[in-house]
Amino acid sequence: MSRTDAGEPFLQHHFATPEQQFEAGKIGMWLFLVTEILLFGGLFVGYGLMRSRNPAAFSEAHHHLDRILGLTNTVVLLVSSFTMVMAVHAARTDRRKRLVAFLALTLVFAGVFLGIKYIEYSHKFHEGLLPGKFYSHKGDTVPGQFQFFSFYFMMTGLHGIHILGGIGAILWVLRRSVQGHFSSRYYTPVDLVGLYWHLVDLIWIYLFPLLYLIS
Repeated sequence: MSRTDAGEPFLQHHFATPEQQFEAGKIGMWLFLVTEILLFGGLFVGYGLMRSRNPAAFSEAHHHLDRILGLTNTVVLLVSSFTMVMAVHAARTDRRKRLVAFLALTLVFAGVFLGIKYIEYSHKFHEGLLPGKFYSHKGDTVPGQFQFFSFYFMMTGLHGIHILGGIGAILWVLRRSVQGHFSSRYYTPVDLVGLYWHLVDLIWIYLFPLLYLIS
């Protein structure tokens, strides 16, 4: 009897059991997440080193950021992380409508995050608070603030790219959820996308105080 006949069409041929496939997928995702942590970890270290060399410039520059918008985005991502948890739970308990609804909500919150970030970026461009040689803000009393905004755009921009990647992944599992591909017997893609989304949220939780609060 083939695996398809046995009711396991989702089981790839190189795995003996659904459990083995699930664990292998999870290990692979965790290894990928470790590489992402190393990537952002390098940026955090670089930021710390440059800040230690130019404390006055970094301290002055961070006052140009809007803490309210940063805090709002933090809350938005935390809520999106909760809706993603609920989506995984819905898949695990065979609640397809709830799964679709929570995935859709997660997408809405991701869109809100990017919308707020667009407002922030627009303000920075208007004021000339840009990285490197593009910095043109007038009236600075402390030189070298372009270094802070070089890291700001590099780290938040890279994080934004990861948000877009997460949106693409959530759209993919949402489409499959609508088609009824997931159940308590098979929800691995939903779980793995959830892990990725939690990492994206966690990175922002580090970025927010680092860039917006620490003076």
